[in-house]
Amino acid sequence: MSTQLLLETPHVTIKYDHLNDWLHADWHGQQDLTSVQHGCLEMLRLMELHRSHKVLNDNTRVTSMWSDAAEWGGREWFPAMVTAGLKYFAWVYSPNVYSRLSTDLTLQFTDSSPVVSTFDDIETAKSWLQVM
Repeated sequence: MSTQLLLETPHVTIKYDHLNDWLHADWHGQQDLTSVQHGCLEMLRLMELHRSHKVLNDNTRVTSMWSDAAEWGGREWFPAMVTAGLKYFAWVYSPNVYSRLSTDLTLQFTDSSPVVSTFDDIETAKSWLQVM
């Protein structure tokens, strides 16, 4: 098997994809400032541990708005991820319009690096991340 389970919580599951050398974060359910910060800080720790430069961030199963975490994500977490070596971040939107707006708000607070691209489906996101 090419994926290794690294973390499983009620809000996010994080795996390492050995074949593609990236973290895969699968967010699910209701999200808020606390759950987002916890999951993001775990993602940062695991990215550093595995010395990965790519993240597949899947919000397909997120069911709520989490905009209270947007500024923190853009101004604090993304810069920390870049310092830890992040280069490419593929972000799969949730079908929930409020979650989608939270994603867009986070990106408004994010500098030009890392390279972040948003997608409506996971297969397109994977294809993009593979060629980066």
